[in-house]
Amino acid sequence: MRPRIAVIGAGAVGGYVGGHLHRLGHDITLIDAWPAHVETIRQDGLHLSGMSEDENVTVRPPIWHLTEVQDIAKQRPIDICVVAVKSYDTEWASVMMRQYLSPSGFMVSLQNCLNEERMAAAVGWGRVVGCIAAAISVDLYAPGHIRRTVPKGGASHTVFRVGEVHGRITPRVEMLCDMIAGIDSVKATTNLWGERWSKLCLNGMRNGISAATGLSGNEADRNEKIRRFAIQLGGQAVRVGQAQGYVLEKIGKLDPERLALAGEGDPAALAEVEAVLLAGSNAAARSELQRPSMGQDMLKGRRTEIEFMNGFIAAKGSEIGVPAPAHAALTELVLKVSRGDIPASPEAVEAL
Repeated sequence: MRPRIAVIGAGAVGGYVGGHLHRLGHDITLIDAWPAHVETIRQDGLHLSGMSEDENVTVRPPIWHLTEVQDIAKQRPIDICVVAVKSYDTEWASVMMRQYLSPSGFMVSLQNCLNEERMAAAVGWGRVVGCIAAAISVDLYAPGHIRRTVPKGGASHTVFRVGEVHGRITPRVEMLCDMIAGIDSVKATTNLWGERWSKLCLNGMRNGISAATGLSGNEADRNEKIRRFAIQLGGQAVRVGQAQGYVLEKIGKLDPERLALAGEGDPAALAEVEAVLLAGSNAAARSELQRPSMGQDMLKGRRTEIEFMNGFIAAKGSEIGVPAPAHAALTELVLKVSRGDIPASPEAVEAL
């Protein structure tokens, strides 16, 4: 019997992955808190698009409002619960879904930031698996419509990395990799925490800047002052991760140590890192529509994950004695923009 899968949080990433798993024939149920999104998918299907024609599909997965989740009590329990809500919603989503897990069921964090510990507080460490979606760049731009704004990773970039918190490769990790392989490139990792922190470094360079400036990823990279501030963010995040003992992976296409040196002002490293960022801002590398998730949230008037990204890096750095002042400053700036104290503008970040 196929495992029964629920995806709680059918937004950009959750809806993209859940929609494609349904396309591949898996037993998927989506769950979301946005009523218009749910009703649109029920009526018209979920429209998925990308930068190539073969990515444009419409699927019709079952989808529930949050108020309907209790109906699982009358049905077959959930074997795999994919948690794709925002980081600040992790605790309640985990507590709500744990009662509907099968005896061998487990949860998968398909989120930004480090949320496995929050999930484990609800269900125990043995029922938590991590899944990182690296440089996937998807956007829920209208109810029932999700687009991917970067090309598929394929052989050139491994998008999904699935791992256990203890680092061993298990049958359930291999099963998840087999499922995801039909969506894009995937690997089982023995380095979940290093992968997580590496993704956090990249998010820390891009998300808060988009939220504070209103710029797309390409626009931010083409602005010299903002680009160099992003490099400072990346370098400080790398140093905080290294101090915790994480074995860091590539930060996008950047070597972690070279990024850290660039952020510290090493001329050769700075030139190298800037060249990579500028190359990534061309139209073939990613769409001009590409906007980090926090920038999308700001445009939609939603709460951002800034405290769980840059704020978390700053707090962890303070805790272990490795300052990350750029992250602290950006966190405060994004909170001010979120409250409406100041408008989003490139000048706000250029002044930091």
